[in-house]
Order: sequence, then structure tokens, then C-alpha cells
Amino acid sequence: MTPASKKKKLGIIAGSGELPIAVAEAAIEAAHSVFVIGVEGTTSRSIEKFDHAWVQSGAVGKTLSLLKENGCRDLVLIGPMTRPKLREFRPDFGALKLLPRILLLLRRGDDGLLSGIVQYLEEEHGFNILPAEKFASSLIVPEGVSSRCSPSEADLADIDLAIEVVRERGRRDLGQGAIVASGQTLDVEDEAGTDAMLLRVAQSREMHDRSGVLVKLPKPGQERRVDLPTLGVQTVENAAAAGLAGIAYETAGALFADFEQAVARADELGLFIIGLPKGTGESEKP
Repeated sequence: MTPASKKKKLGIIAGSGELPIAVAEAAIEAAHSVFVIGVEGTTSRSIEKFDHAWVQSGAVGKTLSLLKENGCRDLVLIGPMTRPKLREFRPDFGALKLLPRILLLLRRGDDGLLSGIVQYLEEEHGFNILPAEKFASSLIVPEGVSSRCSPSEADLADIDLAIEVVRERGRRDLGQGAIVASGQTLDVEDEAGTDAMLLRVAQSREMHDRSGVLVKLPKPGQERRVDLPTLGVQTVENAAAAGLAGIAYETAGALFADFEQAVARADELGLFIIGLPKGTGESEKP
């Protein structure tokens, strides 16, 4: 092992999208060394501009070895990650030793799965799991209206209904987003993600004037160091294509990789972007 490989680094386990890139760039700008692990078929090839390695889904042993070899004690898990189907899961030797636990976690809801992963990494291997915003504070975006357009009374009513829909689904660990228009729930987020939900709405509705909102909130009681709702320029463009009037998120409960660009694009397309008060997504689990 070379001296350089022993130097302490921030480990980033990267899912899809641009958030892992934003976190790595911000960490380097703050004088941290980074080591990024990408999952084949999921993570953007853009991580290759950093010190990095690629693993297959299920390569638990290899992932742990790479992190330890590169001196990574602090870890960030960032970016959407598709839950692997059991028939597609390809555990390596390290994962085989943990197969009973892995199979149990894979059968739990998304929040239970992520909480179990965090617990395993911290308690069994001594890693510190840190929120992405610790290294990239720009990912946390403000409360209130950031766009030129503001929500109408009808939009605010749709937001209130969408909040209740998302909270209810969140209590059952089913998703973080919903689309409501004119008091009707048009669609809800499932394992396919936000973009797929917006595409379904775009394909199914007849659009006249813009109406309806996309609301994304963290699940009640979820592990907030990982899997916060994510949005970006693509979300804005897809919301416009679905004929929506705007997007609402929870302040300190969502991450934007490119907030200024997203607001600028919303202004071009005539959408509003609004940050709801911190804690909006919380409600008691039964």
C-alpha cells in the first residue's frame, strides 16, 4: 500500500444523479481528500474525475475493503439507489457471510433498509456516517418562495393535500413525493422515482393552463443522514412537461445539487419553487 493510499479520506458511496459529484467537489474545495465508490449501472461516470473505484451491486466485501484501504473513516451515502431485486442481487464473498442479515434488510422498507445499513457500517466497522450537507452546505435550500412565480390559493390548497398524501405514504415507508392538481391526487412516487412519476402524469393528463404541484418530503422519523428527497433542474423541466404549476419541498429536508440553476429554469418555464417549514414531513407513526 502506498503512503498516499493511507491518507485519511472522505468516503463517498455514490448513487445516481449529480448529487455525489456536488458533494465530492464541495469536499475537495474545503480541502478534504475524497474517495468515491460507484455502483456499476447506477452511478454516473462523472465520478471518474475523482479518486474512485467501481463495484457491482452486492459487492459488500469489496466495498468495505476499498474504503478501509483508502483510509476512509467518515462516509457519505448520497444519490438515489435502486433497491436490488433478490434475483438480481450478486453478493461477493464478504456479502455471503452476511447473507441472512442482507436478506432480512432487503425485505424491509426503504427506510428500514437504509437504517440497517447505517447501523451495520457504524457498529460493525466503525465508520462515521455523515450527512452530505456537512460537506456541501449549498445543498440545503431556503424556506419560502425562491422563484419569480408564487403559488396561488388553489396551489396552496393542493400543497396542503399533497403534504397529507406524502405523510400517509411515508408512515408506511412507501415514498417521498406526490402530485396533486385541483384537489385530486394524480400520482404518487414509487420505487421508480420522481422522474418516472412526472413522466406518467405528463403522458396521462390533458394540459391546458398550468395546475398542480409536486411535493417532496422526508418520511416521518426516517434516517435523515441518507436518502433525503432530491431535486434539480431535471425535476423542474419534468414538472413543466407534466403541466404543473410548481414544486414544494421541506426546508432542511431536501437536497438540490444545482438550486440556482433550478430556480432560473423555473423562472424561464413559469413555475414556482417553494420551501415549506422545517418539520413539514413529520407526523407521528402509528
